[in-house]
Amino acid sequence: MNIEEVASYCKRRGIIFPTSEIYGQVPGFYDYGPVGVELSRNLKNYWWKTFVQDRDDIIGIDGSIITNPLVWKASGHVDSFVDPLTECKKCKKRFRADHIVEEKTGKQTDGLKNEQLSELIINEKIKCPDCKGDLGAVKSFNQMFCTNVGPVEGNIAYLRPETAQSIFADYKSVMDSARVKPPFGIAQIGKAFRNEISPRNFIFRKREFEQMEIEFFTKADKKNDCLDYDKISNLRLKILSGEKQEKGLSDAEEMSIKTAFEKKIFSNKWHAYWTATFYQWFLDLGIDANKLRIRQHMKSELSFYSAGTVDIEYEFPMGFKEVQGIADRTTYDLTQHQNLSKQNLEYFDEETKTKEILYVATEPSLGVERLLLLVLFNGLKEEPERLVLKIHPKIAPYKIAVFPLIKKDLEPKAREVYNLMKEEFSSFYDEAGSIGKRYRRQDEIGTPYCLTVDYDTLKDESVTLRMRDSMKQERIKISELIPKIKEAIKKGLV
Repeated sequence: MNIEEVASYCKRRGIIFPTSEIYGQVPGFYDYGPVGVELSRNLKNYWWKTFVQDRDDIIGIDGSIITNPLVWKASGHVDSFVDPLTECKKCKKRFRADHIVEEKTGKQTDGLKNEQLSELIINEKIKCPDCKGDLGAVKSFNQMFCTNVGPVEGNIAYLRPETAQSIFADYKSVMDSARVKPPFGIAQIGKAFRNEISPRNFIFRKREFEQMEIEFFTKADKKNDCLDYDKISNLRLKILSGEKQEKGLSDAEEMSIKTAFEKKIFSNKWHAYWTATFYQWFLDLGIDANKLRIRQHMKSELSFYSAGTVDIEYEFPMGFKEVQGIADRTTYDLTQHQNLSKQNLEYFDEETKTKEILYVATEPSLGVERLLLLVLFNGLKEEPERLVLKIHPKIAPYKIAVFPLIKKDLEPKAREVYNLMKEEFSSFYDEAGSIGKRYRRQDEIGTPYCLTVDYDTLKDESVTLRMRDSMKQERIKISELIPKIKEAIKKGLV
């Protein structure tokens, strides 16, 4: 399925709608429907449970969308958070220059400067996609959304373009209250806003989106002291190195984490560990390993704060695209905030009686919308006579669908079963249409288990349990349903 077909499917099945569509869509903004909000919430809850609640070295916060504007001055966003923009000389429409060049030429544009993009537009004779007019010189465009706080004009603030800075701005309060010691991480899930020049590919590039991020702190001289490194060092994955990209090559090479670290794909062992950990998390979600790869950022495209960055990419219909970025942010952010705020953000080591700015060995940053889109593309399968969303039951919007075979006579018993199920699982009740059509509707939104109440149920207290992927059916006692389904969810049986 292509991106347009997936967008149509999402609207039809109540997953994602264009925002305020009755007035005309606002580009770059979307709303979650009844099914989508459940899927999104399940993904976020699964992420939070895995990386915060189930770990002893990660704690969480929930920062405000609007902060003191000096936060963004210290971080460099006010001066440096820019994208390359080109404007059509004829129709005056504006476009993101690197995207246009990539689409028209197929050439990689990561790390290219404005002057180089302008040169490519001229040399490749790239025209305006809308009116075929000439495109102007490439300029920098700041993506920050501005707003005014309070009744006084000129009290400028910004909608945050990333969640990371909330963590750094709250760092002192977290350290004072949580009494954590390095190595440790601070996690957050929250909204971010970027005034994208040309949002595209459905929810892949939006102006309002949600991030799941961790800032993982260590002492600078301990960034390679990762106790769990040996547990992941033999994990093999496909990696596209920065060196290969600089030579114009795009074929990923399979290698172990250990080999990749020795080749300096990762800047420190914690960087390698978190990349492997998240890669394995994708695999545990059921993501096809053949469509995943790690891409190392070239030196020319590294963010100013980064000592090394890799992306976990997925092969969408539009090619390999970043789903998660994993960066070594060094001491840049805390140093900047200490200097501008004049607050002491150093960590005091009680054992050595020394102070230092902690080192952000790794920042794994994952977009909720990109993860959701990945799950849809990976899971949607067109089979004879049905479209089915094959996703792990842990993240399915509904775990159980309950049907009366015939509404008349069977509705009271079906409702009884449904009320029992929804005490334990997110459940859905449907009595409209034939059983076959009801199965198909649930298949399309990924519901792993369907229960049908028939006339025999009234006699023997059994229902028909139908599995989504295999479509196998079995009779089971109502009293045995909850433990059986819990075990099936745990093992991923569908």
